[in-house]
Amino acid sequence: MPSNALVDTGPLVAWFDKDDHYHRHARRFVAGFKGHLITTWPVVTEVCHLLPRHVVDRFMAWGIGGGLVLYEMPPDALLDLRKLMQKYADLPMDLADASLVWLAGAIGLLDIVTLDDRDFTVYRTAAGKPLRNLLLPLQR
Repeated sequence: MPSNALVDTGPLVAWFDKDDHYHRHARRFVAGFKGHLITTWPVVTEVCHLLPRHVVDRFMAWGIGGGLVLYEMPPDALLDLRKLMQKYADLPMDLADASLVWLAGAIGLLDIVTLDDRDFTVYRTAAGKPLRNLLLPLQR
């Protein structure tokens, strides 16, 4: 298994929310993953918005304690995010997804942990490279 992977909103919400349909799958993955989970501020924002209020603090404490590596995007990345969102408007691509596709291209890391397999099989980095979803096959 790779030592690092990008992580999307869905698996984080599923792991921290015991009522989520994919909680067991996410928990099993995280327990077996020995690398670093790398993400962006848009993903963290989305996770905090989607998690039940009483779980947000536990998620934040886990992230602060080293559970997540937060990649700081430069301000000029916003132009690239906008272009990605325009390119994939038919899906549509949200800011969190755009930030992860941008990050994949920026650091050359194509492994991702996501529940959004439909969209992430379509997305490509600026160099045209697809991402590999480490969470497949999805099981409830």
